[in-house]
Amino acid sequence: MAGPQQAPHLHLAELTASQFLDVWRHFDADGNGYIEGKELENFFQELESARKGAGVGSKRDNLVDKMKEFMRKYDKNADGKIEMAELAQILPTEENFLLCFRQHVGSSLEFMEAWRRYDTDRSGYIEANELKGFLSDLLKKANRPYDESKLQEYTQTILRMFDMNGDGKLGLSEMSR
Repeated sequence: MAGPQQAPHLHLAELTASQFLDVWRHFDADGNGYIEGKELENFFQELESARKGAGVGSKRDNLVDKMKEFMRKYDKNADGKIEMAELAQILPTEENFLLCFRQHVGSSLEFMEAWRRYDTDRSGYIEANELKGFLSDLLKKANRPYDESKLQEYTQTILRMFDMNGDGKLGLSEMSR
């Protein structure tokens, strides 16, 4: 008998990049790139339940007030919804490569420079091997230790996140997301 679907990995231990993606997809039910409205309520209720279960829940009982306080703290652009980078700051993730990417490729000019540098065959796509090189350089630049298996996991996770047409490579529009 199947009950309501639970968040795949919503607990307070560190999440892997793949687990983070599972959590994101669980809460971004409509796939629009934001956790908002009812999705946000569901996220917050499960987060509070996990926090209470771990003994770190707050004493205040008013869910609406707690949610407003939460949004003031984590909704960095105050748009009333949680974006992937904001969620990455909320959940304890073992390697926050999304935030590394944002820190090192902030402007559209930097993005295009990175695109040209890593599209080594000038195909107009970043294939898995090119993406792996990009992530390797990014992790080195951020002084984050990694091994080959982690690099492979991150590469596959980025592809799962952004390869919208499932062709195993990232087009410019997919990567700009």
